[in-house]
Amino acid sequence: MSAETIASIEAGVLADLDGDRPDDAQQGIDRLLRAQPRDREAALALVRVVASGKVAIERGLTVFEAVFASHRADAEVLSRLGDATDHVRDIDDLNLAAPASSLFPELVERLEACVHSASGTAEEIPLLSALAATTRMMARQRDALAGWCYRRLTELAPTQSHHHYNLGLYCKTRGLFAEGLRANQAAGALEAEPLEGRVWNEGICATGAGEGAIALAIWQGMRQVIQAGRFGLPEGRYPSCKVRLAQRPLAERTAAEDDPGLEETIWIERLSPCHGIIRSVLYQQLGVDYGDVVMIDGAPITYHRYGEDRIPVFPHLATLLRQGYQLYDFAGTQQAQGELAEVSGALDDDAVVYVHTEQFVTLCQRCWRSEQTDHEQHSLREAHVVVGRVAAPPQLDPVELLRQLDQAVADRPSCKLYVPELCEVAGLPERADFERRRSGMIRSARGV
Repeated sequence: MSAETIASIEAGVLADLDGDRPDDAQQGIDRLLRAQPRDREAALALVRVVASGKVAIERGLTVFEAVFASHRADAEVLSRLGDATDHVRDIDDLNLAAPASSLFPELVERLEACVHSASGTAEEIPLLSALAATTRMMARQRDALAGWCYRRLTELAPTQSHHHYNLGLYCKTRGLFAEGLRANQAAGALEAEPLEGRVWNEGICATGAGEGAIALAIWQGMRQVIQAGRFGLPEGRYPSCKVRLAQRPLAERTAAEDDPGLEETIWIERLSPCHGIIRSVLYQQLGVDYGDVVMIDGAPITYHRYGEDRIPVFPHLATLLRQGYQLYDFAGTQQAQGELAEVSGALDDDAVVYVHTEQFVTLCQRCWRSEQTDHEQHSLREAHVVVGRVAAPPQLDPVELLRQLDQAVADRPSCKLYVPELCEVAGLPERADFERRRSGMIRSARGV
């Protein structure tokens, strides 16, 4: 296949992708795939097509697997593949488990050998950059190598701002916030004009490192309306948003336990561009819960629609502070939707009655990702028999919490609320036994 033919097919594929003609684009991709085992230029064209970001991730991964299988001894092809691995992984969904495809570990093995062979030559930096990018895509599986690559690049090319930026990006996702802050500062010192993405990551790292004054200066420099606030960090008035919490966010994982574990999408009271307080009482046990302070990454995974409102859903970057709220399971009855949830208004000190029956919904991945689903409809479910949890700050005495709950329920004769663990902690074992039986009956009736 001539160079002109390959260039024409490549241009046609990109035009078809831009024009939303996936079937036509696929025909061109298939032509290049048939040619690429014997034609490295066709292989490089395929890599460029995927690197354009216009090919679906799964399809791009299939293309990369085919190219790698045919050109695993070609250092240039390997380098181009490595540089573009962020297009065959969902990098917005930060806490994904390590990739299942063998492409990643096999590509790392070949690139690592190429880097050692190219040591001290002009080819070392591009190969090292490709190896760094590929290892970062492998979650925590090859973290020691990834960290070495990014740091080595800043040593070999200390005046190249993008190497410092990439090191800062890597450190941010691994919870190495102090080092990430320094790397982003080094990148900024080399920029002719501040790059918004780099400044944003610098602010996230400063927040994660607990450098409140530095973070405040960064956000104010970006024209954020923000000032010093709680937890020694900047705080402003931001709309509430949603976070996909992970039992094991990427920044807190190891190679041996390299998956997110349980996940749950919750609401936070957003205090800054990158942190906020959890304002949902979790249904599952994730190790964080209501009242805890979490960090979020900058790029939303998706958006959830509530009527006319479009709410971003951010990935859970790290947990800054666990405040140790008291959590007590309850079961109850109500005459109308929302009656027991309204009890929260009668409680002191940020305590809340959170009704999971009305708030917790299990969605398939497709519906969870869809920006067309109206999530406002989830809050319209009416239930007279409900379960959930009471959350209260650690300083609120359980006896006083129980008294306030009793008073609030007494003011609502159509409601019943049974919180056996709270009765036990409040020193009322007989009442706890009674409420445990009643709660058990309700949960049995609901099948929970």
